Amino acid sequence: MNPITTPSKSPSARPLALTAGTLALIFGGVVLSPAATAAPENAPTDTGWAASAYRGGVEVVEGPDADQETLDGSVFDDQNKNSVQDDGERGLGGVTVSNGRDVVTTDSQGRYELPAFENMTVFATQPRGYQVPVDENNVAQFYYHHLPEGSPELEHGGIAPTGALPDAVNFPLAKSSLTQSPEQHCLIGGDIQTYTPEEVPFARAGAFADLAERTDYAGCGALFIGDVVGDDPGLYPQTRELTSMLNGPARFLPGNHDLDFDAASSEHSFDSFRANLGPEYYSYDAGKTHVVALNTVEYKSGTPYNGALDERQLEWLRNDIAQVPENKLIVLAAHIPLLDYADQGSSKHQVDQVKEIYQILEGREVVALGGHTHSIENLREGDSMAGWSDIFGVDGLPFTHITAGAISGDWYSGRMLPEGYPLAVQRDGGLPGVLTLDIKNTEVKERFTVRGEDDSLQMALGLNTPRYRGWYAENVDNKGSAPEFADPLTVSQEDLANQTWLTTNFWMGSTGSTVDVKIDGGDTAEAVRTQQMQGEGQLVGAEWSDPTAVQEQLVHGGSLADRMMHLWRLELPADLAVGEHTAEVTATDVHGREFTETLTFQVTK
Repeated sequence: MNPITTPSKSPSARPLALTAGTLALIFGGVVLSPAATAAPENAPTDTGWAASAYRGGVEVVEGPDADQETLDGSVFDDQNKNSVQDDGERGLGGVTVSNGRDVVTTDSQGRYELPAFENMTVFATQPRGYQVPVDENNVAQFYYHHLPEGSPELEHGGIAPTGALPDAVNFPLAKSSLTQSPEQHCLIGGDIQTYTPEEVPFARAGAFADLAERTDYAGCGALFIGDVVGDDPGLYPQTRELTSMLNGPARFLPGNHDLDFDAASSEHSFDSFRANLGPEYYSYDAGKTHVVALNTVEYKSGTPYNGALDERQLEWLRNDIAQVPENKLIVLAAHIPLLDYADQGSSKHQVDQVKEIYQILEGREVVALGGHTHSIENLREGDSMAGWSDIFGVDGLPFTHITAGAISGDWYSGRMLPEGYPLAVQRDGGLPGVLTLDIKNTEVKERFTVRGEDDSLQMALGLNTPRYRGWYAENVDNKGSAPEFADPLTVSQEDLANQTWLTTNFWMGSTGSTVDVKIDGGDTAEAVRTQQMQGEGQLVGAEWSDPTAVQEQLVHGGSLADRMMHLWRLELPADLAVGEHTAEVTATDVHGREFTETLTFQVTK
């Protein structure tokens, strides 16, 4: 937002069980028996953010500068937190500053110089132990736009004329024990994607109400990774009102629905985003983590968007990473993922330069994050898919890639819940929510928190029966108008003999996870993951679907959860007796955390 210009120099108890009982109970009924056995490491670090937040902005010293080819200024310790470098406030050496192409570090006095060019954004990389100021809406302030004549005429305004280069641009920082701590909790929010003012309350009553109750992310903050709005930059002010609810700094990345669609060239396609929310790409540090926020959306007027980085951003990425010590964790966040499972066979929905990015990051400890697909994916090192190999020449992932799911879920689709938002089951059968990276030094544990729930809810259980598959075939073309599937947790002995599976959709499940099942307290049986991630193609259809999600989607609308990389199945014994049976399912993630749910079902003659 507007820089400062100066003269010359708790969550509540879980209400629902989404994994047992009839379909109505699965998506809106009573608790049967949640029994998660491992709690997340998310101890509060600050309970007074509203009162203690460092509020301010970048100091722009009036000019114009006699040298219009170079921008200079300083990075300083803002001891009195007034966003002005007062006498006695020292400059900070070794801080990275960039014009979006070149990267420099400040000298011992905190001074920097950068080449200047039109339509650049200059930004400082927040160092460990310090925090950049935030504005009244908690949006981080660490950048200065230089566009002398302003944006070309755009429906949503773009960037106002900035005029000639000022005398200096100074970046204030305040000391922070929150960002100094080796323990960080980095909040990642995918696809808020409100298309209309009427959808904003869905986000407010859902994920943002949850985040208002959390205090664990004040250091690393919240990073919203694109599709902040749905094709209407006029909604950015309402998004900022949402972030005013947070207990930590908010940062943003652009998505393919955040564009100025009337821009004549890619140069100005995100001007309204930049004017309201900040740079298209940048980096910042918290603890021993270096977060790189990329713009992976390439758009040219009159043509569809694509997943790509331009040469300027690639040059910046090389220069930025070169400044990062090798003992730091790198979190690489983007809207369109580098690679993902949901669209593994599509070049448009993955990033053209993925192999070049891998080369830049070679030898580093990295976690890559993406949004865009409205699904949850936890892809581990070595995972492979036929599409990645065929299109990009990537035969195995070099590090973890996580698709963070969406705050909007499946675009706010489905039936309305009493809590004030639609159910919006995602493409993979997951529910809307947010991702958190719990980091200690450079060790990362990821967790997904379903909107309105605590962290124990990590899976959905169901039955995939011949009768269900027949209903699926009859109604797959009638999304949103299909008749309800009757008695989803009832299976005949005949159907048992013709292959019925107990399904576990373990949303953050991955290679290295296990799912164990006990039926009626008997011996433990290990369920089988449907998508092995060993170079095969994507498995699609009723046999590979999540019946719990599909029964909701075909009746009430939305996408179709007919493919996913985190589904496990156990074929039920054909000789189960007529009557009621109970399955106890324990899912163990790659970090050894266990989550247990039960499913009660009926066998009939």
